[in-house]
Amino acid sequence: MPELPEVEVSRMGIKPHATDQVVTKLEVRQPKLRWPVPDTLFDIEGQTIRAVKRRAKYLILETDIGYALVHLGMSGSLRVLSQATAPDKHDHVDLHLSNGKVIRYNDPRRFGAWLWQEKGGDHPALEKLGPEPLTDAFTGEYLFEKAQGKRTAIKQFIMDNAVVVGVGNIYANESLFTSRIHPKRPAGQLNLDEANTLVADIKDVLATAIKQGGTTLKDFTQADGKPGYFAQELLVYGRQGKPCPECDTELESVKIGQRNTVFCPECQK
Repeated sequence: MPELPEVEVSRMGIKPHATDQVVTKLEVRQPKLRWPVPDTLFDIEGQTIRAVKRRAKYLILETDIGYALVHLGMSGSLRVLSQATAPDKHDHVDLHLSNGKVIRYNDPRRFGAWLWQEKGGDHPALEKLGPEPLTDAFTGEYLFEKAQGKRTAIKQFIMDNAVVVGVGNIYANESLFTSRIHPKRPAGQLNLDEANTLVADIKDVLATAIKQGGTTLKDFTQADGKPGYFAQELLVYGRQGKPCPECDTELESVKIGQRNTVFCPECQK
């Protein structure tokens, strides 16, 4: 599943091609995605894309009358192509631009979404979201206060979008390892120093992933088709049974919130 770094890399990839371009045509070949593509999305035709933004794992294409909200789901990707490029089997949505380019949405599993929100309000999908992890609103003090009294495992807690957005499974594994915090520890047991360390590590892991172009997952490619490279530097995710990169203890795995979690039983307490 594309996580926040992959979505941010997609945003950076399409931004220079889409900003200040007029949407000349919206082409929907498969409207049955995670939610049906709404007819109101066609309001974007004739509009100029003023900005390409991101909120959590949603991409936002802003116009003067509203915005399109795009989610990549489990296997979705966006490509910037020539309009002459023929679509493939799982290319479900095309946004044709006045510069001759097309933003093409491919999604084999169809768990993604293309939605529309009129100007003057926030889409319900964006309500009740926590702060962005790479902003000043996400601090150790904030995390410490939110965690007070919580018995939820810390890994599940930091993956809750109501607490902080965009800390998916891969980066939760990595951040907890670098923080030396056991993923099953109740969130309420963290002290302030540990919360400060964890927040700093979350920011560092996500920023590094964005810088290096997103994780190379089998379903993800950047907007220009080039794969990411961060997977080469993953410390624990996907490495259960292998030696810990710090102490050589065998890495273990456990299910937390139905997600595979890899950790070092020696380093993480």
